[in-house]
Amino acid sequence: MVSKIYVGNLNFRTTEDSLKTVFSAFGQINDLKMVHDRDTGNFKGFAFITFASPESAKQAITEMNGKDLEGRALRVNLAEEKPKNFQPRY
Repeated sequence: MVSKIYVGNLNFRTTEDSLKTVFSAFGQINDLKMVHDRDTGNFKGFAFITFASPESAKQAITEMNGKDLEGRALRVNLAEEKPKNFQPRY
């Protein structure tokens, strides 16, 4: 099972530290990536978190999907892998 989750609908003022604080309650975080616009550098309002175990990811999804964080109802689910033929738009 996958241990990487998508966390969306984040407040644009959310910090990496605040996300780590909230989501580390579910288990060890191996990686956390907040996505920023390539041109402006502005935070795009979503992040990817990789847990050490699939069980931690599942618990985070179950407990955090729809929960309020900094005034926004989170969307939390398993991250989807990019298709092998993915080509970014430039």
